[in-house]
Amino acid sequence: MATLDTGDKNFAQIVNEISTGQVKIPQFQRKFVWDVKASAKLLDSIIKGYPIGNFIYWRTDEELRSVRNLGNLNLPQQSKGEFVNYVLDGQQRLTSFFAAVEGLQIEREVGKIEDYSKIFLNLDSNEEEDIVITDVSEKPEQSYIRLFDLMKGDFTYLASFPKNKQEKLNQLKKILEGY
Repeated sequence: MATLDTGDKNFAQIVNEISTGQVKIPQFQRKFVWDVKASAKLLDSIIKGYPIGNFIYWRTDEELRSVRNLGNLNLPQQSKGEFVNYVLDGQQRLTSFFAAVEGLQIEREVGKIEDYSKIFLNLDSNEEEDIVITDVSEKPEQSYIRLFDLMKGDFTYLASFPKNKQEKLNQLKKILEGY
């Protein structure tokens, strides 16, 4: 049986589905091509509340002959007869979000490795500036945080930021978790 999945999901649910191998890429889709900077732009749009479009899945328990994992990552295989969501539209956005939140490295065909843990949140940004950045070389310590550290860091690390940054950290985390 196959259906188009039109349900609403928050980002935490999407990350969980990808992590557990419930989301796959049919072979007829193009490869993941967005680099770290393009992915940072997507995340900046998400945080600012801009529309990023819909994701279209083909949900089926039928096994396709040829599929890939998002970003060619090592993700679990589904058992025979389990439903899988094949991405028909949104692969670049889904992979970008997942790679950034999980702080992953994705190897390209030519052997180049893209490090999505190098996406940061500028805690001193104003409304006109990019919140999500990739270059922190001239930023003072604790004026930014790696996206991965915000989402997966322990409480002690997050509490080490100055009090005036705590509210922004909490706000950003809630947005990215999809609340």
